[in-house]
Amino acid sequence: MKAVFSRPEALTDHEFHYCPGCTHGIIHRLVAEAISNLGIREQTIGVASVGCSVFAYNYFNCDMQQAAHGRAPAVATGIKRVLPNRVVFTYQGDGDLASIGIAEAIHAAARGENITIIFVNNAIYGMTGGQMAPTTLIGQVTSTSPQGRTAKEMGYPIRVCELLATLPGSAYLARVSVHDPAHVRQAARSIRKAFLTQLAGLGFSLVEVLSSCPVNWSMDPSAALDWIATTMVEYYPLGEFKSQEGRPDPHDP
Repeated sequence: MKAVFSRPEALTDHEFHYCPGCTHGIIHRLVAEAISNLGIREQTIGVASVGCSVFAYNYFNCDMQQAAHGRAPAVATGIKRVLPNRVVFTYQGDGDLASIGIAEAIHAAARGENITIIFVNNAIYGMTGGQMAPTTLIGQVTSTSPQGRTAKEMGYPIRVCELLATLPGSAYLARVSVHDPAHVRQAARSIRKAFLTQLAGLGFSLVEVLSSCPVNWSMDPSAALDWIATTMVEYYPLGEFKSQEGRPDPHDP
């Protein structure tokens, strides 16, 4: 029987630790597929963040480095500058990148560091108990905003792609989602394009992926996916925010 679906070479045969309904597993696969299909696994170095994705080094079948909380872009910068011929990416959640690590992300983009960031936005701190994150939506209930986030008391959610798009050093910025098959396919294309941007030496690339957290949202997995489509996308519109022309993708139609 002909195999039509298999595990990409860049993904290990290791059971995910994520909660049921969490879409980190889908995003891991998309990153691994991009690395495998581009034939860059042997030259790729990933940087794991702190948060739900802290065990990313168990799942990606390439060289991996662990970074302190929020410092993945700084660590990736050091690796890329010492080993400029390697493909370097970080895998970070919104609590890691948009809070304690926001300065590292902004300055990496401002310098035009030729690295790729996979930024998973589930609008909450997932690993540490469901606290409010910089990306938590207005009115959203969390363990530290039990009455719902308010702009007056807690400020507005940060739109990372729009923020980084103002910086000349950013070469490719896209926001995607994985709440249904069509959007998963688009996410795959954007992640692949981010790696191609780095391979072309164009500078900083980041793909923000809207992701579900059913446990901390107090929803079942299906309702969590619906909430992304009906609520998150309204505040975090999908699409490419910056795209410099680089190496053409032979698989583009």
